[in-house]
Amino acid sequence: MAGAPVVVTRSWFLAAVVLTLLFTPVAEARVAGLDGVRAYLVAFVFVLLLFASVFLHETAHALVARARGQNVTELAVTLWGGHTAYTGGLSRPLDGFLVAVVGPVTNLVLAAGFWFAFQATPVADVPAFLLWAGAASNALVGAFNLLPGLPLDGGQILESLVWAATGKRTTGTVVAGWVGRAVAVGVLLWALVLPFAQGSRPTFTSVLWSALIGALLWTGAGAAISNGRRREAVAGLSAARLAGTAVTVPLGSTVAAALQARTAAAVEGVPPYFVVVVGHDQVPLAVLDVDAVAAVPSAAQDQTSVDAVAVPFVQGSAVPPELAGTELLTHLAQRSGGARLVPVVAGGRVTGVLDLADVARAIRAT
Repeated sequence: MAGAPVVVTRSWFLAAVVLTLLFTPVAEARVAGLDGVRAYLVAFVFVLLLFASVFLHETAHALVARARGQNVTELAVTLWGGHTAYTGGLSRPLDGFLVAVVGPVTNLVLAAGFWFAFQATPVADVPAFLLWAGAASNALVGAFNLLPGLPLDGGQILESLVWAATGKRTTGTVVAGWVGRAVAVGVLLWALVLPFAQGSRPTFTSVLWSALIGALLWTGAGAAISNGRRREAVAGLSAARLAGTAVTVPLGSTVAAALQARTAAAVEGVPPYFVVVVGHDQVPLAVLDVDAVAAVPSAAQDQTSVDAVAVPFVQGSAVPPELAGTELLTHLAQRSGGARLVPVVAGGRVTGVLDLADVARAIRAT
């Protein structure tokens, strides 16, 4: 679907069994004469309808995400419903809003369709019950997902609105994450306080389910806040800031000449970490290997060419100094060819060398 695999996880089968057992008493209570195996069968059919609605919810996310330029990688049906995974990085608030809102809207449209079909059913039989259950479940799923807190779809909508208002996606993510934590607490309070307000006591089952859902929402909201802050930190990573300084020597130079050039640059106040071998028009070809240079005896440095102690750059791996954030990481992932060092080139001249180990350390520091 939308160019991506549809995955039914093993946990879904557990969810199907549990929901069938929980829904069977509801089916027996609402359909006269329904009991035994028939009641379990009707409950299971409802569970299939419910997860079909969840699948349509995720399909809507996937289709709109692909239409907005994202690469959809997976649609999954899981223990807790489902999720859609995509890559590409949302670049505009409108994209995030549309991808998020289409899922709950799909459920609300399904709820309306089930409800109108239920109203048109003259007999209170099993089909009518399933139509009623489909309307109620889709209305609940749609409304719940519109609650304005991450990781729910409503949280992504709130994130997009704050992003549009402030111009900062991270601000939207953090705000929606904290609202998501408030929603998590609210779910638990709703299960505890509402029964007392109605003159009864909360049941163990309702408290257990609300606590479980609240815990999942709290964890998801916390992860969203952390990811938002990490995304902002990654956006601050730039090739110019991370690159080590470099001194260049022409192809065919000796090791002695390269070491003299590095020493001269250091005397002038530029502390070069790398010696880059350049060819015609200052095209970067290779970088001297420090260990290989150290292995050349002093007496042989005047006769040893830099070609013998240099590691070639991967063709096409050069990075402009202004490249930053996820664009920098994508460039390195796609073009470094597994090499550790890549040249930083501005205006056709080498300005530095980027060590991917430094990039990795900077990412871990976020």
